[in-house]
Amino acid sequence: AAVDIQPACLGLYCGRTVLSVNGSVETYGDCGVCPRGQRTDDNKICRECVGSPDRYDWLYLGFMAMLPLVLHWFFIEWYSGKKSSSALLQHLTALLECSAAAVVTLLLSDPAGSLHIRSCRVKKLSDWYTMLYNPSPDYITTVHCTHEAVYPLYTIVFIYYAFCLVLMMLLRPLLVKKIACGLGRSDRFKSIYAALYFFPILTVLQAVGGGLLYYAFPYIILVLSLVTLAVYMSASEVEFFKDLLVRKKRLVVLFSHWLLHAYGIISISKLDKLEQDLPLLALVPAPALFYLLTAKYTEPSRILAESGNGH
Repeated sequence: AAVDIQPACLGLYCGRTVLSVNGSVETYGDCGVCPRGQRTDDNKICRECVGSPDRYDWLYLGFMAMLPLVLHWFFIEWYSGKKSSSALLQHLTALLECSAAAVVTLLLSDPAGSLHIRSCRVKKLSDWYTMLYNPSPDYITTVHCTHEAVYPLYTIVFIYYAFCLVLMMLLRPLLVKKIACGLGRSDRFKSIYAALYFFPILTVLQAVGGGLLYYAFPYIILVLSLVTLAVYMSASEVEFFKDLLVRKKRLVVLFSHWLLHAYGIISISKLDKLEQDLPLLALVPAPALFYLLTAKYTEPSRILAESGNGH
C-alpha cells in the first residue's frame, strides 16, 4: 500500500531510472538523480539523451573552443616582441594544439570514435544549474538530483580545455626553446605562463557562467570584436586605407575581426531563413569602414588645434 500511494517525484530534475523493461511495461527505481547521459522527461522518468546538437549548440561549442585559441594568439603576439620572428610558428602551433584537442575530445565523446555526439536538448537556463534545484521534501533532508541535464555541453568544454593544456605543455616549450632566439631567456616562455593563468580562469568561467554564456555569447562576440577592432586601429594609428595595405599584419587582424563579427551575426540569426539572414553578413565591414572614414575628423591633435584656434 505504501508503494501505491508513493508521492510524485519532487524537484525539477529528480527522476526515476528504468530498472527493467518487459514488453511495454517498465519498472522504475526510486526518485533520485539520473545517470550521466540521461535527463528527465515530462513524466519524471530518466531517459537517455539520443538527440544531436543543433546548429546553435555547435556554434556555442565553437565559441568556447575559440576562446583559448584567441587568448593564445593574443599573448604570443604580446610577448613575441618586434625582434622575434617566431610568432608565426607559435601561432600555427597554438592552432594545431587547439584543433587536435577538439578532434580528440569529439572522438572520446559518446559515441566514441565518431565526430558526432549525442546530446540532450537545452530547454531553459536552469538546465545548466541543476545543483540549485535539489528539493527538500521535509525541509530537513535534501534529495540530491544534480546531473548534467544539458549533456554533454557542460562537461565537454572542461575535457577540451584539459587536452588543450596537456598538448600545450607537450609541444610549445620545445618549439619555443628552439625558435624563440630573438627573445630573452625570461621572455620566451611568457606566453606559456599566461596560458597557465587563463586556462583556470576559463574553467571557472564555464563552471559558473556556462548557461549565461550559452545564451549571451553571440552578443559578447559582437561587442568584443567591435571594441577590440577600434582599440587596435587607434593604437596602431590606422587612419586611411593605405595604412592597412602597407602592413599585411594589419590586414590579417582586420580580416580576423571580420570573421568574428560574422560568427556573431550567424550565431544570433542561426541562419534559419537564409534569404533573410545572409544579407546581414554585408554589415560585417561596416564598423571598420566607418572608423576609417571618420578617423581623420576625430584625431586628438586636430581637435586640440581647432579648439586652440577658436580661442
